[in-house]
Amino acid sequence: MASLRGMQQPELAKKLFKIIKSENHAIGAYESASRERISIASQLSDWGEATGDDSVSDVSDKIGVLLSEMGEQEDLFAQNLEDYRSVLKQIRNTESSVQPSRDQKGKITDEIQRLKYKEPQSTKLVQLEQELVRAEAQNLVAEAQTRQKLKEAYDIHSAAVIERAEKQILLARHMRRLIQLLDDTPVVPGDVRPPFEHSAQARQILNDAEDDLREWQPSIDPVPSSATEMGTNLMPSSSTTAGESTVDPSVAGGDDVPAQLESPEKRDVSGSTMVQETPAEYQRQ
Repeated sequence: MASLRGMQQPELAKKLFKIIKSENHAIGAYESASRERISIASQLSDWGEATGDDSVSDVSDKIGVLLSEMGEQEDLFAQNLEDYRSVLKQIRNTESSVQPSRDQKGKITDEIQRLKYKEPQSTKLVQLEQELVRAEAQNLVAEAQTRQKLKEAYDIHSAAVIERAEKQILLARHMRRLIQLLDDTPVVPGDVRPPFEHSAQARQILNDAEDDLREWQPSIDPVPSSATEMGTNLMPSSSTTAGESTVDPSVAGGDDVPAQLESPEKRDVSGSTMVQETPAEYQRQ
């Protein structure tokens, strides 16, 4: 059914339909990766406990906690991508709704050219030129909305990628601190390996990771938007006084011209769901 809807849409909307559908598959892959990563974290903890080696058990258990949190971050990334995908849908809907106006503009232009050639004095020319102005106004509004929403969509997307990358790096650095606690010095037959003496330090590393995630803040420059500076008559707000318009609404299309959408609010895509080190809590449905 979804494929049939895609085939019935205008060409530009059809191309966006394919992108949106492909993004849905990509989001599903990230969600699957999240579940697999959390499952692997639990398996690692179980294996470490089964070795009977206190050092391996403690370190692998806490590495599992960090791996599980990495999985949670994949799920958060998928959620942010879904927000980005929703904005793409708005662009697709705009393209679909404006296509009849684009087609009408082409027909009017052709008719004007025909009349200018065959009946240059025709009174119908004035009417057609007014209709052309209205069609052009509608197309310009749609174009402005498309540009605004495209910026909003990839503002969300790029911010989500940066958040995911920075948090994954943060977790990986703490994981490397844990790895360094494991003594891999060979033991000759007859010697006994010293007991693990870094349990408190390993626990502190997890606390540090949790604190770092909680305190994480985006460090990206906001994407500026001039959409709010554009009036519904497609004139910059600074060029008109409040409540005034330099274009006659009857010429610009009046109520038929859709209003400009407000500029997107800045999104805070931060957040952490640091899990506890108890193996049973690794499982996430």
